[in-house]
Amino acid sequence: MDMDMDSLRSTLASAAPFLFSLLAFFLLWEQIAYIRKKRSLPGPLLIFPFLGNVVSVVRSPTKFWEVQASLAKSSPFQLSTNYLFGNFILFIRSSELCHKVFANVRPDAFQVIGHPFGKKLFGEHNLIYMFGQSHKDLRRRIVPNFTIKALGTYLSLQQKIIVEHLKKWEELSSSGSKPIALRFLCRDLNLETSQTVFAGPYLGSGQRKAFNENYNLFNVGLMSIPVDLPGFAFRNARLAVYRLVQTLTGCVSESKERMRSGAEATCLIDFWMEDTLKEIAAALDAGRPAPPHSSDVEIAGHLFDFLFAAQDASTSSLLWAVTLLESHPEVLARVREEVAGIWSPESDAMITQEQLREMKYTEAVAREVIRFRPPATMVPHIAREDVKLTEFYTVPKGTIVFPSLFESSFQGFTDSDRFDPGRFLPDRHEDQLYRRNFLAFGAGSHQCVGQRYALNHLALFIALFVSILDFKRDRTDGCDEITYVPTIAPKDDCLVYLSRRCARYPAF
Repeated sequence: MDMDMDSLRSTLASAAPFLFSLLAFFLLWEQIAYIRKKRSLPGPLLIFPFLGNVVSVVRSPTKFWEVQASLAKSSPFQLSTNYLFGNFILFIRSSELCHKVFANVRPDAFQVIGHPFGKKLFGEHNLIYMFGQSHKDLRRRIVPNFTIKALGTYLSLQQKIIVEHLKKWEELSSSGSKPIALRFLCRDLNLETSQTVFAGPYLGSGQRKAFNENYNLFNVGLMSIPVDLPGFAFRNARLAVYRLVQTLTGCVSESKERMRSGAEATCLIDFWMEDTLKEIAAALDAGRPAPPHSSDVEIAGHLFDFLFAAQDASTSSLLWAVTLLESHPEVLARVREEVAGIWSPESDAMITQEQLREMKYTEAVAREVIRFRPPATMVPHIAREDVKLTEFYTVPKGTIVFPSLFESSFQGFTDSDRFDPGRFLPDRHEDQLYRRNFLAFGAGSHQCVGQRYALNHLALFIALFVSILDFKRDRTDGCDEITYVPTIAPKDDCLVYLSRRCARYPAF
């Protein structure tokens, strides 16, 4: 036994120089590879092996991305670099270069990934990873979900849920005697809205509770270190997505059965299934297989994409709407005046599509909230091949590229650092003049297909919130600073005092 141990020690001792040399070679090669990709662009000169600057991005994502933006601003190319989890990353500040990325989503250029480790979370076949004809076909099938008729159906569902939640918020605030944090309350409002608008009657109360729990696990995993092992938040998130898609698969199946009977569409799945069932029937009559993207599980996966896009982005926008309206009393007064001239809570009537369209200034406020604080500040892409981005810089294959929607929003616009809803009114039309800088909904083939729904929801919330409630921020140092959760939110989670403003809540 002693001889065996001596032999093992001798073997390890003789191998140690070789292993040390191998490790040193790997570290040197990794550093050289990073420098070759970085070239003369601003970014860290030395990188920590494999992890790179992951500690910085996990500890303070706000500061990390502020530094990247500052470095890019100092560069004539508006680019900066860094290194995370063995991945070379490129931050893009320039609006024109952001458009160049969005316009070149194809197999030999860029692919949307939504999250640096999104494929493990969302699966390989979801909408954000598609391009080409398959992606065009799917978007064509999605269009009926956002027609005027469909949006009108959603509007009544949205109002009922918003008013119910505003009642709860007022009760929590005890008539203004204590402040409440709105972030999780807005998240719950949006989650119920998304569930009701997208899945309608097909999610029972028991399912909704499990759905909320799984979605919370998914949200936590989004901001965690991507360790796909039991007990880690990332693994919990991945399994939660699987369960969420399973639940939505059942909803799609039920909707198909109901729509086959000729029932009226009451939610997004129903509007989707109306046309999908016609296409399936036509294919069967012609002896062809069912069209792509028509199986229950495929549609459920795409529904989860919708839920994710609508849920967190909308929560961010609602929080910033309250924050910015409270800090700009002249804007708040003008919104209240406009809404009061069109609709009253005491009327017990819902706001119609026509009335919402009349609220021009309120919609301008919604657009300015989204410009000033775009919920998803970046849309990560990956370079599938070497891509020439400028005359002087080619993006190396495998690079994770971060086009900055946030930085673009502050380029071009008049006094862009000022919150000014008037820029979106017809007499100024800055949304048209600087439309290439307004990238909150993306651009190109992957531009947000539900942006009209998102704007309706935010404008409707603003109209109801300011008409029904009085509110005041509980201001603390740094309360308006930006935090990533994973979309952006005020640092204090929007802590406010609430009290009822109207004589009574609308009865609908």
